Amino acid sequence: MYKRIKELREDSDKKQVEIASILGISQQYYSEYENGNRPIPIEKVKILAKFYNTSIDYIVELTDERKPYP
Repeated sequence: MYKRIKELREDSDKKQVEIASILGISQQYYSEYENGNRPIPIEKVKILAKFYNTSIDYIVELTDERKPYP
């Protein structure tokens, strides 16, 4: 999961500080998510899925299909 959120961010040409702002957290806190040092609350995963227009299943690596469900 941590690898996916980093890939999604980089593919969107966003900086950690930008995604942290969307999540309402600090860049340092977000960095800990990407590095796997802190678990990501489901509410934050939902926000990321909506922002990146993908599914939670993609973020948590249950599928490799990046498109969201219809």
